[in-house]
Amino acid sequence: MTNETAGPGTASAEPVDIVIVGAGMVGLTTALALAGSGLQISILESRDVALERVANQLIAQQAQGYDPRVSALTCASQQILAHIGAWPAMAAARVSPYTDMDVWDGEGTGHIHFCSRELHEPALGHIVENRVTVAALLQQLAEHSNLTLRSGVQVSGLSAPLAGDQRRLTLIDGTELQAQLVIACDGALSRTRQMAGIPLLEWDYGHHAIVTTVTTEQPHQATAWQRFTDDGPLAMLPLADPHRCSLVWSTSPGHARDLQALDDDAFCQVLGQAFEYRLGAITGSDPRHCFPLRQRHAKDYVRPGIAVIGDAAHTIHPLAGQGVNLGLLDAAALADTLLTAIAQGECYGSERVLKRFERERQTSNLQMSAAMEGFKRLFNSQQPALRLARNLGMTLMNRLGPVKNHVVQQAMGLSGELPPLARRR
Repeated sequence: MTNETAGPGTASAEPVDIVIVGAGMVGLTTALALAGSGLQISILESRDVALERVANQLIAQQAQGYDPRVSALTCASQQILAHIGAWPAMAAARVSPYTDMDVWDGEGTGHIHFCSRELHEPALGHIVENRVTVAALLQQLAEHSNLTLRSGVQVSGLSAPLAGDQRRLTLIDGTELQAQLVIACDGALSRTRQMAGIPLLEWDYGHHAIVTTVTTEQPHQATAWQRFTDDGPLAMLPLADPHRCSLVWSTSPGHARDLQALDDDAFCQVLGQAFEYRLGAITGSDPRHCFPLRQRHAKDYVRPGIAVIGDAAHTIHPLAGQGVNLGLLDAAALADTLLTAIAQGECYGSERVLKRFERERQTSNLQMSAAMEGFKRLFNSQQPALRLARNLGMTLMNRLGPVKNHVVQQAMGLSGELPPLARRR
């Protein structure tokens, strides 16, 4: 990999095979999944990213504490990251496997417990700090000479399809790149998607998420805990330290503002009470961060010479922790579609080829979005009949082992239609 910064504009566009806009987890995974193709791939990132600095910062940050931004990576995501070579570095840095999951209705009696031993699996998944994943991906990127990371650059223009469905990208400094395919991985507010004219459906969940790292009196027991409150779900995700958890508390905007206004001691007391002291008292909290939750879904994932994936194509409620996992599956599926087209001598940037990827992923992502919306509405409802139904349903599912295990296997990415990179070797 070469690491470049923005240079002066050129009179003619620089030819590359693929441009990936966004060097987050999904963008870097896409690049690495395509590394073996031999294509010249440029990854554009608006932040100033240098491999050496990222590695040094990771070491310093790990000594200081945990990244408040974590992901609950499924077994399918682990397989993708292992196939592209990033997982060993992640495991060597810091990952937190969880063997159990405990979910209960705080306003009733419903309860479900999932256990990896019932599935004969070592873990249900892993809680991993986002900076650990990105650092491992960047280190792996350095092993491939056909992958070029251009940091500190911003895209200011995107052409209509040119001859052969190629696209021309203009950077803010005037530099131009011409590619057979542009892949937008630049987040939920993707400028690339907007410049491509791809419409977006979105609505407000009516929730804000508070995220931080907290210290608990009792060990977390390698268990992911989630309580559904009358305001929204409260999740405590286990970290490598047995007394440290990553908190994701989704609640109403007004309640979120009230929580943010508390000092640390008062916040810990309120959190302990809301969590029903399942892990004893909350004895400490890192700085809190709060952001609004919105569901988004692009009407189209592809146009001639362009594909949008990850958060640029869809965002969902974090209550099941599936957001980044859907993005990694997008990356794996798109890479498989492109590599198959290249092997068959097809134009991999054509809309006809890209539609195969869209058909594979759009339905699955829409189904997950609908499921999360349904769960959110079900547990937000205060109607006595719905409250009784959800509590009876949770209790019944907990007793029906085969049904419960089938559900959790699908959530883990151990069953169903998966792209080749997501399957076990």
